[in-house]
Parts: sequence; C-alpha cells; structure tokens
Amino acid sequence: MLVVLTAILASCGTTTQVPVTGRKQRLVVSDEQVMSLSNQEYQSYMKTAKLSTNAANTAMVKRCGQRLATAVETYLRNNGYANEIANYKWEFNLVQNNQVNAFCMPGGKIVVYEGILPVTQDEASLAIVLGHEIAHAVAKHSAERISNDQKQQTAVSVLGGVASVAGMGPNTSSIVSSVVGLGTKAFTSGFSRSQESEADHIGLIFAAMAGYDPENALSFWQRMAAAGNSSNSIFSDHPSDEKRIKQIQGWIPEAKKYYNPGNTSTTTPTTSGKTLRYSTKK
Repeated sequence: MLVVLTAILASCGTTTQVPVTGRKQRLVVSDEQVMSLSNQEYQSYMKTAKLSTNAANTAMVKRCGQRLATAVETYLRNNGYANEIANYKWEFNLVQNNQVNAFCMPGGKIVVYEGILPVTQDEASLAIVLGHEIAHAVAKHSAERISNDQKQQTAVSVLGGVASVAGMGPNTSSIVSSVVGLGTKAFTSGFSRSQESEADHIGLIFAAMAGYDPENALSFWQRMAAAGNSSNSIFSDHPSDEKRIKQIQGWIPEAKKYYNPGNTSTTTPTTSGKTLRYSTKK
C-alpha cells in the first residue's frame, strides 16, 4: 500500500529550489495557475477592503515595501532566479482593520492591517513583517500548499480504494479514513509551521538586504508574543513564540552578513561557502 502510494506521489509535479534556504520542493501546479487564482482573490478582496486614510502610515508601508521588493529582485537577478521576477507585480496596501495581521498573495500583492502598526512601532520592524510576507511569495508557499493538498487527496483516495479492494468492512474502512484524515491534518499543520519558520528566515535576510537591521526582529516578535497571538497546539500553523524567537536569534548572524545600512553594492558569502552577488544600486 505504501509502495503504491509513494510511487504515485513521486511521479507528480516538478522539483524547484527555494531561494536563500536552498530547500527542494515538489510542485504540481504551475506559476500561471497560482497567479491566476491569486489575482482573482486579491481583486475580490480589495473591492471590499477599506484603504487606510492615514497618509503617513500608508506612505511608510509603500516605501518600505518597495525598498524590500527592489532588494529581493536584485538578489533574484544576481543568483540565478532572474526568470522568477516576471511573476511579481508588487502592490503594498494599508487597510482599515484592527487585527494584528498582514498577508501576501502570490505575485507580490501585500496587505497590511492597521492593527499591526502599534506592534511594529517603526519602519524597521515593519520591514520584518513585510520581509516575512514577501518570503512566502518568493518561496512559493501557496503553490506548495496547493500541491500538498492535491497529494493528500490522492493519498486518501488511494488508501480508501485499497481498503475497499482488501475487503475491509465499512467500520474498518471508516476508521482508516478517519486516521488518514487526522494524520494529514497534523501533517498540514506541521507543514505550515515549517513554512512560517522558513518565511521568518528568508524574510530576515530580505530585510537586511534592504538596509534594515535584522536585530529589530527580536524586539518585534517579543512584542507579538506579549500580544498573545500564537498557539502551541499540534495543529497550530505557526511556531510557538519561544521557538520562533530562539530560531530568529540563531539566524541573525547569517542575516548580518547581508546587512547594508547604506544600501550600496556588496558581496556576501552564504553559509555553504558560495558567494552571492547583491546590490541595490541602480
């Protein structure tokens, strides 16, 4: 049963590599498919959202976002991902919503809720939030989740078919389906937590590339922890506050290698010893 299932899942999709971390991922949906869905959802959302009337905060979100986008595109161009740049049509919007949140749609459509600004407090901490959201887009986490969902549907279908062919009774078959469903839910949550951690990691480096001190991430996430926005449940889709802050502490030395307050040309090494070209100078 496991051999058949593994063979089916292994034959699907194409393998890509996540920028910065180098993690390999297998996607069963194309960029075109994801962008089409993303644009539809984004346009639908923006029709109902109310843009912030605070001109200064709106300008800060757009300025910070564009600074990050420029740094990210420069990194992609200089490190073998130039063909990915065409996927991004950057938009940064501040909307009237008291939730402590922000989100990014594939293709670089980023929305910041006004409710998060009292926690970010300044542009440098806002850059940590926007870097995290941009990282989700660059790492193709949405495409990965869609691919994961499709693989899970295949798994449940295959296991259900095997149970039927094997002559299992309806009660046993139901138990198999329940166990598989519970297992895939736990896997999805763990999968989401790993994506959130990866976005923290990549976003920290993106912020540093754009000239924002990555050490701002520690005080920001400590304030987020004080706001009580996370859960330690096995089905939580975000890392615990304690784990998140500890991971960020570990990544800061790496991010510092990319930190360039003057936002000028520089060359920085990766942890693997390779040299990455990075410049934001036009």
